[in-house]
Formats: sequence, C-alpha cells, structure tokens
Amino acid sequence: MTMEATRYDDGTISYPGHPRSRNGAEPVGTIDLSEHTAEVVTWTTSTATPPGVREPNHLAIVEFDVREVVDDGETSVRALVQLTDGDVETGDEVEPVYTEELREPGAGIREPDSQDWDGYRFEPV
Repeated sequence: MTMEATRYDDGTISYPGHPRSRNGAEPVGTIDLSEHTAEVVTWTTSTATPPGVREPNHLAIVEFDVREVVDDGETSVRALVQLTDGDVETGDEVEPVYTEELREPGAGIREPDSQDWDGYRFEPV
C-alpha cells in the first residue's frame, strides 16, 4: 500500500493529491510518502473519537522532507496522520507503519465492504 502525494508541474506537492495544484498546475507524478520519515510539526490527543476509532486517538501534523526526489520547487509536504501512541514531541522524527485496520469496520454507518480500513500510523524513529 502506498501513501501517494502528487507532484505538479509548478513544483508544488499535495497530499492528498488533487486534479490541479493550488496554483492550477497539472499533475506530473507521485511520491510514495510511506517510504519517507517525517518530522512532527504539532500533535494532539482526541478523547472523543468517531465510532470505531480507538480512544484515545493520537494525531499529528507531520512534514515530509522529499528533497531527494524533487529537483525544484517545494521540498516538503505536510499530512495529518494517526500516531501509534502519544509518546511524541514536536520536532520528533516519525516513520509510517502499515496497519491493517485503522477503524473498526462494523462501527460506522457505512457498509464495511464499501470501505478500505487499512493505512498508516506513525511511530517515533
């Protein structure tokens, strides 16, 4: 499973990707963020979670440095991610860890077969 950010012909990067960049540029490729570490910009713990989401739910905004795969333009992209636990500080380096079930499939209002339940949580390096 990949965690794809989109690169645009104006040098910007977006996660998740969109048909056009914020400047109206066309997509030119993708970057698999699951292959990169990131730095915690800020984080919080939610104790009032939606149905099927673990409680407490540790969340962070992380910034990926993708300098080695981008020749020009922006060299970073941010994402809102789940953390494996609340043992992080601003500035910590984290890495993605594949998780088969980010939510309890039967707890929501949608049909479980209509949803993907896997993805990534992030843990300190």
